[in-house]
Amino acid sequence: MRSDGISLVTGAAGFLGGHLIEQLVSRGGRIRATAPAWEDADDLRMRHEAGEIEFVRADLRKPETLPPLFAGRVESVFHLGAICNFSSPDSVLQPVNVAGVARITERALSAGVRCFIYMGSTSVYGPCRGRSLDEDAPREPSDAYGRSKRDGEDVVWRAIRSGLPAVILRPCTIYGPGHTDGAGKVFSRRSSLAAIPGDGRQRLSNVRVEDVAGAAIHLSQREQARGQAFNVADDSHPTLEEALVLAADAFGGRRPRVHLPLSLLALIARVDGVLARLRGRIPDLEYDALRYLHADYVVDNRKLKQAGYRLIHPDFAESMRELGRRDPLQRRSV
Repeated sequence: MRSDGISLVTGAAGFLGGHLIEQLVSRGGRIRATAPAWEDADDLRMRHEAGEIEFVRADLRKPETLPPLFAGRVESVFHLGAICNFSSPDSVLQPVNVAGVARITERALSAGVRCFIYMGSTSVYGPCRGRSLDEDAPREPSDAYGRSKRDGEDVVWRAIRSGLPAVILRPCTIYGPGHTDGAGKVFSRRSSLAAIPGDGRQRLSNVRVEDVAGAAIHLSQREQARGQAFNVADDSHPTLEEALVLAADAFGGRRPRVHLPLSLLALIARVDGVLARLRGRIPDLEYDALRYLHADYVVDNRKLKQAGYRLIHPDFAESMRELGRRDPLQRRSV
């Protein structure tokens, strides 16, 4: 990654963005990070003041804020900036997850970047329909978030046809140190979850955040990866019950033993969603996320490994044990 060119990271103040910045800094080179004004970016400011990175405020919804991002010679773009939840409506998702992608790809094309990494999601496939999800599986998203990521992908595919050297990543459920929001949080720190959704035998696909960041950097250096999509998942597919028990053991929580029907959880999620909207927050239990728990959700990662990426945390069970050992503070309830 050492180069006189600049690596631009959008969405740098987020969970994944922080880990990507960490790995980029460890490799050296010039890094420009950006986040909108409404996001807490204290860590980025401190890194800026320490001379590790350059921090520039910008908002994907506001075209006038984007030109400074491409000042100088921007060589690589890691586009992580997005609204990532199952509760926001189209009116919130589209300006960032679709129109924002169009704005940043246009700038990247004009700048002549060497590589553009777009962080997508396996939500573009929708729930599993009796098959393992490889990169050729139909994109049939069943929720507003998945549709916005599919539409954002389509913007990138069009830009690829116009000459943008882009790579699309589709990570599944991301978890890991520092995660406090989204589906992966239950596998990232101590949780108050007391019940197992459904029969608990549904198989899951997960991936540690360090591997998502590592895969992004790895593929940015592989010219043969340009113009392709890659799933990002680990090698293991624990059942939901196994995963929840591993998380409870790792973080010192109580093992969940009671099973709740998904239909009852859906009703609870509906009520929680209404209350959350009234309070201006994202609910802990998102209704559309439950659709992914009605059957196995198995994501095929063979293409990523064939591209030469070696997973840092290939096994979910060992990863959970490592998380539990590494930081006693994660055993606190939050």
